[in-house]
Amino acid sequence: MVSNYLQLLERKYRGKLDEKADKYINFAVDGARRMQNLIDGLLNYSRIGSAEFGWVDMNQTFADAVANLATAIRESHGEVSSGVLPTVWGDGTQMLQLFQNLIANGVKYRKPGVPPRVAVSATQAQGGWMFLVQDNGIGIEREDQEAVFQLFRRLHTKEEYPGTGIGLASCMKIVENHHGRIWLESVPGTGTTFFFTIPVGKERRITTT
Repeated sequence: MVSNYLQLLERKYRGKLDEKADKYINFAVDGARRMQNLIDGLLNYSRIGSAEFGWVDMNQTFADAVANLATAIRESHGEVSSGVLPTVWGDGTQMLQLFQNLIANGVKYRKPGVPPRVAVSATQAQGGWMFLVQDNGIGIEREDQEAVFQLFRRLHTKEEYPGTGIGLASCMKIVENHHGRIWLESVPGTGTTFFFTIPVGKERRITTT
C-alpha cells in the first residue's frame, strides 16, 4: 500500500517540484520497494517449512525457471542451458524456487561487460541425484563460501548488486527439507558452481519447522 502510493506520488509530481524534492521521493520509492522485496522474501522463506511431495520433472522445472527469468536473461544478454535432467521425488514449487534462485544468482553476479553463462546438469550420486549450477560470474572468496547461505548475509552493497540476502538461505532450507545438502565451489574472477543433492525418497508428506 505504502509503496503504491509513493509510486503514484513519484509519477504525478516528478519534475514539478525542485530537484531536492525529486531526490527525496526517489529515496522513499526505492526504500519502499526494497522493503516490499524483503517482506516477500521472508514470506517465501517461512513457507518452505511445509512440503507436498510428488514426482517432479526437473526438465520442466528448469524450463519454467528460465521462463520466469526471461527478462533478466535477455537484458543481460545471458545464456542459460541444461543437460538432460532427472525426475525426482520432491515438492515441485520448492524445486522451481531452488532452480530459479540459483540461476538468477548466476545471471545477476556477472562480471562487468561479460554476458552471463549458466549451465545446469545432473549426475547420479549414491542414494539419489547431484545437481550442478555453474556460472562464469565474479566468484566468491573462500572465506565467504559458507557464510553466503546465512539468512540476510550479503557480500555486496545494494548499489553493486541489489538483493535481500534471503535467496541462498532459502535454497539451503529447501534442500535440507528434501534431506539433501548444498555447497559450492568457486574461483574469484572465474565463476561459481553450486551443488545440491536430492535423495531417492518414498512417497510422503512432511512438515518441518
